[in-house]
Amino acid sequence: MTDTTNTPGADGGDALVTAFNAVGADYIFCSSGSEWAPVWESLARRHRDGLPCPQYLDLTHETVAVGMATGYGLIRRRPQGVLLHAAPGLLQGSMAVHGALLAGVPMVVSSSESTTYGDGPGQDPGGQWYRNLSIVGGPHQIAQPFTKWSNEAASVHTLPTMVTRAAELAWRAPAGPAYLNVPLEILLEEWDGREAKPIVAPGSTHSSPEEVDPVAQSIREARNPVIVTETAGREAGGFEALVAFAEAWSIPVVEPDSAVCGNFPRTHPLHAGNDIGPWMDEADLILLVNCRAPFYPPSRRPTKATVVVIDEVPQRPHVVYQVLFADKYLEGNVANTLRQLAKRAKDLDETAVAERRAAQEARFAAEQTAITQAETKAEGAEGIDPVLVAATLRKLLDGRDGIVVDETITHSRVVKRHVQTAQPDSYFYVQGGLGQGIAVALGVKLAARERPVVLTIGDGAFTYNPVIQSYDASGAYELPLLIVVFNNRVYKSMNLNHRRFYPEGAAADTGEWLGTDLHRLPRLAGFAEPFGMHTETVDAPEALAPALERALKAVAEGTTAVVDVLVTR
Repeated sequence: MTDTTNTPGADGGDALVTAFNAVGADYIFCSSGSEWAPVWESLARRHRDGLPCPQYLDLTHETVAVGMATGYGLIRRRPQGVLLHAAPGLLQGSMAVHGALLAGVPMVVSSSESTTYGDGPGQDPGGQWYRNLSIVGGPHQIAQPFTKWSNEAASVHTLPTMVTRAAELAWRAPAGPAYLNVPLEILLEEWDGREAKPIVAPGSTHSSPEEVDPVAQSIREARNPVIVTETAGREAGGFEALVAFAEAWSIPVVEPDSAVCGNFPRTHPLHAGNDIGPWMDEADLILLVNCRAPFYPPSRRPTKATVVVIDEVPQRPHVVYQVLFADKYLEGNVANTLRQLAKRAKDLDETAVAERRAAQEARFAAEQTAITQAETKAEGAEGIDPVLVAATLRKLLDGRDGIVVDETITHSRVVKRHVQTAQPDSYFYVQGGLGQGIAVALGVKLAARERPVVLTIGDGAFTYNPVIQSYDASGAYELPLLIVVFNNRVYKSMNLNHRRFYPEGAAADTGEWLGTDLHRLPRLAGFAEPFGMHTETVDAPEALAPALERALKAVAEGTTAVVDVLVTR
């Protein structure tokens, strides 16, 4: 901590803004609450006086604020500031905060409470805290289950360094949101100007050569190894390091359905699809690279494979039940570990390598043939098959360096398989509960303004989103998206489970399928019309590609486009 000269009127609002400056936050994502007047005054003063401060985004829903911070963090990987309102705002945004925890995105989330209820000296905080907003134990108790760290800043003098601590904890592995309760009285209290020291990026830990060498020898001796990864692409340089590692040893890579981002080019001959099942009995070595939950059910262990876990934090503290069946751990920075292993790809059994390379080439060729056949079938189908939508998107995005954010459920495999992203930071799957996709995509666009961002979303997920508030943010901050709705007019995953659990039940007998019908909804593209956005509803295969082309053109010109595609399944 360093002493600085206090400025007239400096208070806890200044302390908080100074602290976000020190942690290197580019943005403060705020869903407004009455406690943040000191922050707004500090920002106004800094804007007037030409002093540095994060850019402030005034957002009208908590999910939009947190979701945008999540999307931005997926690309930039540095902690940002998020301000919510008291306990109710925190509760409203809690699903998105939990999603950030699952996605491994660092951020510092703050909201407030009152500690005096008007009975203390100084300015009156307002009766709303006494009557309506307070909660026993404070909002930091609420945040504890869905954040990495949660605490209260009990003094204006420790507030800046409490923000520093929160940011440093959020940034370190496993990255995730930290929460800080900043009481209104602290924000209004006079501040002496002592600032927090700017923080720097976390240092890295590495597996030692003594740990890496035996694993390299195990790979050298294996005849049928496989790599399984969920989040290697979330690490800086992880995507590229995984490609180099797999190529050096000629090892196939499986991205299971639980993968949360693009980790390996889906067009690469070593990409082995999303199903680990065929490897459970065949593989003699399974390399779990940043893989939280590779086996399902968790008790389904490989028959004969040695399991090596390569992960900076293999045992995720926020995962309730986690089974890895590890025989060996390589901990520390994953990209560094993969680079070390790639360098050790020497003295290989060329016969064994050639055999597994040929086997994988055959698998890859069969998968490409199956993809082509599925797309040909979709082209000739009556109505719009979801495969046709995904394949059309792939063709239109070719060469555009696009980013796909996916919030589909029943169509998620179709999107991954047929859009076929192949570059780092080009695919993200929204984590946690449905209803965050538009906001996450907006945050991704904020971090990558030069790249087209496409949100693929089901009609059920779309209706969970704070649509109006998201469209407002898109227009206010010039963040154009292409939103493609896979609209089958039903909560399909819910219906499938009902049919699976009760195949001969009363609903199957009478046709009374509850909790699933969405036919009563109006055309979903229409919600964007009051915002002057480009809207299309498509129900014929021949109209699909032209509609998506027009939509992408509108996005390139700066306007969000919503294409509601009425799919057949």
